Order: sequence, then structure tokens, then C-alpha cells
Amino acid sequence: MNAPLQSTSDTLRTALAGLVDGLPPTQAAKAVERLIANYRGTTPTDAPILRERADVVAYAAYRMPATFEAVRSALDALDAVSDWSPASHLDIGGGTGAAVWAARDVWPGERDTTVVDWSQPALDLGRELAAAEAGSKDSVRWERGRIGAHDAPAADLVTISYVLKELTEGDRADVVDAAASAATGAVVVIEPGTPDGYARVIEARDRLIAAGFHVAAPCPHSAACPIVPGTDWCHFSARVARSSLHRQVKGGSLAYEDEKFSYVAATRFEPTPAPARIVRRPQIRKGQVLLDLCEAEGSLTRATVTKKHGEAYREARKADWGDSWPSP
Repeated sequence: MNAPLQSTSDTLRTALAGLVDGLPPTQAAKAVERLIANYRGTTPTDAPILRERADVVAYAAYRMPATFEAVRSALDALDAVSDWSPASHLDIGGGTGAAVWAARDVWPGERDTTVVDWSQPALDLGRELAAAEAGSKDSVRWERGRIGAHDAPAADLVTISYVLKELTEGDRADVVDAAASAATGAVVVIEPGTPDGYARVIEARDRLIAAGFHVAAPCPHSAACPIVPGTDWCHFSARVARSSLHRQVKGGSLAYEDEKFSYVAATRFEPTPAPARIVRRPQIRKGQVLLDLCEAEGSLTRATVTKKHGEAYREARKADWGDSWPSP
């Protein structure tokens, strides 16, 4: 992937900073605290969580950078296993448009994009933010509709990011099935990197495979997940630059945080999946690196790479959680 001349994440952070400057800090903090309670809750909602502009601005400043980084990581993984590039994009439940920014970053260029969400304030802010990205040639439609009931237009790429948690079990199935019907190329589902987020991703993965899709990432296979339910969960991490609002609300001093996420990218076409995927942070020890791998055969293994392996050892020391192995 060719990196854009200007960092998309930097442009997004600049646009978000301008919004937060116009919102009183105490109002932003209270809105964020309420949104966190909803985000961490266990009861799905059938009404928009983002109801007012203050809610939307607080959400965008607090959550949108993390969503962007997680979605970009998932799309990067898809891009790495195919020569495919989407000419159209449907973002289901996209709200303020984090996945739109992520897709632009991974695949620079013009495409037709539709964002469907049930929160009009979120859509309005997404449109406002999208206008801040100079040079973007995307034709973006921001459409209000109840997720699962909207007549989804066909698109090469369909994304569903941080949405399924808000839905009932039946609605989750409907949304994934609608995405599968709409996608002419690929569906990418991203959820929080928690055990229940992983479980929702596995549900979506199973439905996509049943609909004829091939798993492109993170799994190097379309067989059943080798993780025994209840013993562990598959998730990854993306580094996120913290804004002043992040530090204010969380009381933290670090300039970054790590966003944990689970995802699946599935394609209608045959991908060229990674030979294996590093599913835990590599353990670097004296003279060796331990890599936990999900293999193409559908099994979990631990590989020990030592100095005797020469170039492979040097590559292993640079390898990161979520990378393919061996390195391309």
C-alpha cells in the first residue's frame, strides 16, 4: 500500500480538535462518561445512543480516532492478501464516518461511498468532518435509516464497525446477512477486542462463510476457529494518539493508548491469505523469539525462532502482533 502524502489520522485529529474547542470541557466530559457507560453496558439498544450534537462531538473526539485505527488495521490486513481495491463502499452503522476515513487511507483514490446510520446528528457531523479532508474525491451519501431495515445498496466493500454490540441477536444476524447480500467484493466486521466482541465476530464469520465468502484475515483459513470457546479469544491492538480530551476524561498522562479489537475480513473472491498470523504479542528473549501463530491448517502453534535461523530471526524480532508470518 502506498502511504498518502498527508497522514489521514493527523487530518482527522485536527478536524476533531476544532470541534472540541467549541464544546465546554465539563459538558464534553459528562457526555463522554455517559457514552462510556452505554458502550460498556450489556443491554443492546433499539434507539440511537448519539442523540444530540454534544453527544456526537464527545463521541467523535473520544472514540473516533480509536475506531479509525482499528478499522484501518483490519483493512490493511485485507489489502495485504489481495490485489483488490474497492470502487464503492457501504458503511453500515457508520455514524461519523471513521471507516470512510480508514478506507481512504488504505485505498487512496475516488470511490462511491454510502454511510447508513440511525442517528441524524452523527451523520451531520460525519458530513462536516468529511469536508475537512482536502483533496478527497469520494462521493459520499449520508443516509438515515434503522440498521437492519435499510435497503442496503450494492457495494464492493461493506464495513460494519463497532455496531453489532448495539443490536439484538436477531438484528445482528439480519445486518450481517444484509452486508453479505450487498457486498460484491468483501465484508469487514470489527468489534471491541473483548471476549463478547470476539464472540460476535465469530458469529458474523460463520454467517459469511455460510453465504459463500472466504476468510481473508486475520485467519489464514476458512475452517472453524481453533480457539476453544471460553478459554481465550482472538483480538489485536492498534496504537492510538491520545487527545487532550482523552487525557482529561481518563486522568492519564500518556500520549497514546492501545485499542484492542477483534475483526474478520471475508471476500467473495479467492484471497491469498497469510501462511500464518501472529495472534499474540511476540515474546523476545535472549537469542530467541516466541511466536504464537494461527496456521493455514486451522491450528494454533508456537514457533521458536532462534539466531540459528538467520534472516528469519531478524524478521521475528521486528514482527508485531497481528502481522502475517513469515513476513512478506
